[in-house]
This record gives sequence, structure tokens and C-alpha cells, in this order.
Amino acid sequence: MAGATETNKPNRLIHETSPYLLQHAYNPVDWFPWGVEAFAKARQENKPIFLSIGYSTCHWCHVMEHESFENNDVAAMMNRYFVCIKVDREERPDIDRVYMTAVQATTGSGGWPMSVWLTPDLKPFFCGTYFPPDARYGRPGFKELLQRVHDVWEANHDAVLAQAGKVAETVGQYATISGDGSQGRALDDAPLQLGFEQFRSSYDEVNGGFGDAPKFPRPVGLNFLFRYFARMNEVAARDMGLHTLRAMGEGGMFDQLGGGFHRYSVDERWLVSHFEKMLYDQAQLVSSYVDAYQISHDPFYADIARRTCDYVLRDMTNPDGRFYSAEDADSEGVEGRFYVWTREEIEKILGDRADAFCRAYDVTTDGNWEHGLNVLHVALPEATKLADERTKLFAVREKRVRPHRDEKVLTAWNGLMISALARASQALDEPKYRDAAERAARYLVANRLKDGKLTRTAKVPAMVEDYAFLGNSLVDLYEADFDLRWLVWATELTDTMLARFYDSKEGGFFQTDGRDPSVIVRAKEDYDGAEPSGNSMAALLLLRLAEFTDRANYRNAADKTLQLFDDHLHKAPSTVPQMLCVLDSYRSKPKQIVIAGKADAADTRAMLRAVRERYLPNAIVIVVDGGDSQKTLTKLLPFLETIKPMDGNATAHVCVNYACQLPTNDRSKLAELLGKR
Repeated sequence: MAGATETNKPNRLIHETSPYLLQHAYNPVDWFPWGVEAFAKARQENKPIFLSIGYSTCHWCHVMEHESFENNDVAAMMNRYFVCIKVDREERPDIDRVYMTAVQATTGSGGWPMSVWLTPDLKPFFCGTYFPPDARYGRPGFKELLQRVHDVWEANHDAVLAQAGKVAETVGQYATISGDGSQGRALDDAPLQLGFEQFRSSYDEVNGGFGDAPKFPRPVGLNFLFRYFARMNEVAARDMGLHTLRAMGEGGMFDQLGGGFHRYSVDERWLVSHFEKMLYDQAQLVSSYVDAYQISHDPFYADIARRTCDYVLRDMTNPDGRFYSAEDADSEGVEGRFYVWTREEIEKILGDRADAFCRAYDVTTDGNWEHGLNVLHVALPEATKLADERTKLFAVREKRVRPHRDEKVLTAWNGLMISALARASQALDEPKYRDAAERAARYLVANRLKDGKLTRTAKVPAMVEDYAFLGNSLVDLYEADFDLRWLVWATELTDTMLARFYDSKEGGFFQTDGRDPSVIVRAKEDYDGAEPSGNSMAALLLLRLAEFTDRANYRNAADKTLQLFDDHLHKAPSTVPQMLCVLDSYRSKPKQIVIAGKADAADTRAMLRAVRERYLPNAIVIVVDGGDSQKTLTKLLPFLETIKPMDGNATAHVCVNYACQLPTNDRSKLAELLGKR
């Protein structure tokens, strides 16, 4: 942990729980956490606030800490001129969103570490990201900048306040979404076609992925492409998604020994990664590979999904079942050291099997990366036959110094992982993934849900994405084990989400509930990036639960949210691909697949296999057995009352808008009703 071995006395951050804040607890900087104590000091002393936002596995955050925040001279300037505040962006995405908007609006770009100077009333007036200690890389030196900001604050105070007011106004305009007059216009399929064309225009036909280096996985785009294929039978959409996932799974961005994905590829061909591993990437990519397997039935995609799930269960899971946030890129202070190999190392470990392994994984004496180091990636099909060799290398790698692990547990990211495991358990017929999803969900319900209200961490109130991601995961979990409690909890979360975050006037969801006055803009998230936005996932949850409950208020809120985003959907749909998925669901005829039988009976499982081996993004699956759960569901969906097994055998009913075709207990007939695999 950076700074932890310093002889300095700990600062206020020593009392925090965030791993990122704790990394800075021994800096000589007089750091404050975000809160009233820091704000009061700034007002009382009329000092600007220096706000530094980052996260514990951020490489350049570590660099700036070592270069500047651990430097006694720099710290003295910071303490003399400013009130200094540290924020973990993963713990407080609401604060990060406000000030990242300011950084992007004033500089044209953004990133972490984020460095923003604020007035005592929390309005930004100077913004940036990483600053080196002395001028280089075309950036001013941090020490020089500290002096300049202080001098301007003292000499041109009124002008600074005026500038801050303008920036805050701009942030408010960018971070909030209001109606543009399109509300009430009928929602149509045009954004789906345009979204497909926009993705196709940036597609890399050679290497897979979209755009130039660096390349990010962005699973939300793949979610849309696969749905577009299912809707329009557009094979180009399917092939773009499958090619991209194969290229990532065979590349160095996938950990070929231990499973799981690194954050992004610094080159265009997915070879050299930025080596940190984020829980939200693992979760979303598992779901993408599950989709790819259901669409293609190619075992390659199932294998990558399994190896990623197994990585998370092995290295990212607390003994009580909850999931940790991330693993660092750095080990022993060097990015990627844990993951790379020299050919000599491999020869010593594998002996006469080294040549075959090195050919298959492109390992050379000179190195395929730098300084004689090699990133393992699949170069020849024979790599699939080298599982024993991978196991030997993995065992040796486990003895290396591991990267730092951020053991923060975020409700939203845990929700994504629960969804991934629940879906993987269905498609791959793997009960251990369902069991892991159930454990994590039980933990969150027991420890993060009080009186219907969630928390994001043990101490931070939940935001809309926490409700939306977890709510969707509980629906996925119901379809994995058919325990009605998950649907009950999902409905409770959704009702609270509507009460606390929904904008009944304009539509859509605010990121926060508006109860924290220190968050100067109540933003609505409108971009599906590395993670889907809270708005997209909230609208999707509403539509899914509407099928289980037939509640009009859920459909109406989803409709109004889509209306709010109508201009985005028609002008720049590739920026909101998860919202395109919501539009696809909204514009599709809802399908209910109801199986009457005991959930754990062999004949019921056989019928479920016919469903689960298919990609059916707009269908819900219900199992009824004549017991209490069927009686409860019948109160919501009266058509379920008469559904029962035929001749004592599990029986499937395929319904559209709750109107069912003739029931069948013949698996092949069910497959025919569901359509081609």
C-alpha cells in the first residue's frame, strides 16, 4: 500500500474504510475526507479546496502520489494554501460525475487522478487530471501550479468566484437532462438501425473491437449488437460481436493463465493490456460470452465465461460471498510484472514442453512486448491443448508478489456479478455459479438493505445504479433458481428506486436522492460507457418486472425514461447502447415461458435446458409447481392460475402478451415453439 511504510503520522484518512483513501493515510498532506469538517475549514479560512479524486488500482494515481503527495515540500505548499480533500470515485460516483463534467467541459478531456480546485462553496474554478511534479509531457509542474492558483486566488478573488459560478452553471447544463419537446412522440425503431450503422462505421474488421487504440471492451455495445441480430437477423451485428469477443479472449487482455480480463488494451490488437482487473469488467464480459455461446454454440465462448467466473470466485470473493472491487495493474511497483514472462522462465518450468507452449502463445527470446518480456496470447490453435502447461505456469505465478487488491464491496458492482453468475449457471448448466450468486445476494440483502433502502458501501448511501444493478440481478437469480423471494426483493427495491430517484415531471432517474447538499448538481447519467448507466438499467428493470407483475406504473416510468432519452437515441445512439437494449425490449412483443413442474425435477430441468441453450433477450421464464409461489404469482398474473403439468410431466407454455400457445411436455416441440437455436 503506497505510503503506508512512511514515518509520517497518519492523517484523517486513517479513519476511513476506502482502500484508496487509506493508501493516502500516511501522506504528509493534511488530507480530509469529503465532508462538513473540510468545508467549514475552507469557509472559515477563505481557502480554496484542492480536490483529488481517484481509485486504489489507478496507475497514474499511484504515480502522482509518489511524485507529489509523498513529497514533504509539495505537501507543505498544499497544506499552507489549500484545504485538501481525497475522494474515492468508486465509492462516490456522484461527486466524481459532477467534477469530471467540469474537467471535461473546461479541458476537453478527463481521467484519473482528477485534480480540481474549488471555492469554499464547492464550485470548480480550475480543473485537470495528472500533473507531474515539474513541467513535462506538455503539462505544467504541480508545484508551479499550486503557487499560480494561490496567487490568482489572492490577487483576483472576485474574478475567480465569477469564473467558478460560470463553470458550475455549465456543469449543471451538461449533467442534467431535460425534455426537448420530443416527449409524446411515438418511440420507433429508427435509433436501432442508426445505432447499428454507427457501430459498424467504427468497427475494426481486422482485429475486432471499435475505433483505434487504446481499445476498451465496452460490453454494453455488444449487448446491443446481439439484440439487434436477434431482432433483425442482421448477421453483421452478430459477427462483429463474436469476432470482438474471440479477439479479446485470445489476446493478452485476457489472463491466459488465471482467467479474467484486464481493463483495456493499449494497442489495436488486444495484445498489451493495462493490467488492472475490475469487477465490473469481469461481470459484464461473462454475460457477453454467455450471450455469444447461446448464439453460436461455440464452446470457446463458454470456456472464456467459465474461466472468468472461476477467477472471480478464486481471487475476488470474500469468504462470506461478497465480491471485491479490483486488482491493481502494478506489482512490486511495476505495471504488469505479475503477468509477464521471459522465455527462459518458461523453459525452466516446462522443460521439453516449452517449445510447443511458446509457439502457441507467441513467446520469444526478445519478447513480444518490451525488455524481453512476453504477454501470453493465443497465436496457434494448439493453445487449447496446453491446459497442463498453463496449470504449471499458473502455480509458479501464484508464488509471485500479487498486485494490490481493492477489497471494497460496492453494491452496484456486486449486482453485476450476481447477474453474470446467475446467467452463467443457466447457460453453462453449472450449479456452483448459481450458489455463488445466491450467497452474494443473501449477503447484500442482509447487510445493505434496511427498511427497503440500500447502501452503496457500509457507510455510503446507495445511488440509482445500486438499486438498478442489484434489482436486475435478483430477477436473473429468480430465473436461475425460481425462488420467489428474489422477485419480491427486486420489486421492493424498484418501488424505493422510483420513490427516491425517479423524476416524475421530466422522466428518467437522478443519480442521487438529492439529500446530500454537498453534491452541487443532481445529475442524470446519460452515457453507457465502461458500465451501463443507472438510467438504462433502471428502465430495463422496470420493463422486466412489468412482465412478472403486470404493473402499469413500471411500464409508464420506463416509457417516460425512453421519451427523455429520445433525442439521444435518434442523434447519437452509440453513446447509449444499453438504452438501445431497453428500446428493443420496449418495442418487442413480450414473451413469457412458463414451465409447470417441480424446479429441481429432471423433466423440468430438461425443459429448461431447451430454453437456456437459446439467446432469448426479451423473454421471461417462470416455473410454477402448484404451491404457494404459484398462488402469489397468480395474484399478479391471473393467466398462471390454470397452468399445470400434463399427464404428471413437466409442461411448457410459451405465451406472448400472456396469451399462450398449446402446452407441451415434449422437449422437441418446445424447441420448435422457441425457434431455431
